[in-house]
Amino acid sequence: MNKPLKQTLFWTPRIAGILFVLFLSLFALDIFDMQLGFWGTIVGLFMHLIPNIVLVIVIVLAWKREWVGAVGFLGWAIFYVARFHGFDWIAYVMIAGIPALIGLLFLVGWIWRKQIRG
Repeated sequence: MNKPLKQTLFWTPRIAGILFVLFLSLFALDIFDMQLGFWGTIVGLFMHLIPNIVLVIVIVLAWKREWVGAVGFLGWAIFYVARFHGFDWIAYVMIAGIPALIGLLFLVGWIWRKQIRG
């Protein structure tokens, strides 16, 4: 396996995971329109960011153990599709499809970890 492919397989799921968490965190900004007061806004912001916190923990753990990233991101995608119904198909592509792709990239990195890190 050549060096650019190794680097791509190593860095792509990690960077994509970070970018997805940043994208997902944009949805928490709507809490500021609710005019809940200081403590209400803090609590609401924390509640909105719980999935992001979980995914950040998954990324940190997956940095060395790719299987954690595969399970975490694929689990997120399956959970989202199973739990939330009635949205337009683009919502499923953006909020479940992207993490499924990231999870598959982590899975490929886990399967080929000896060639990537060797």
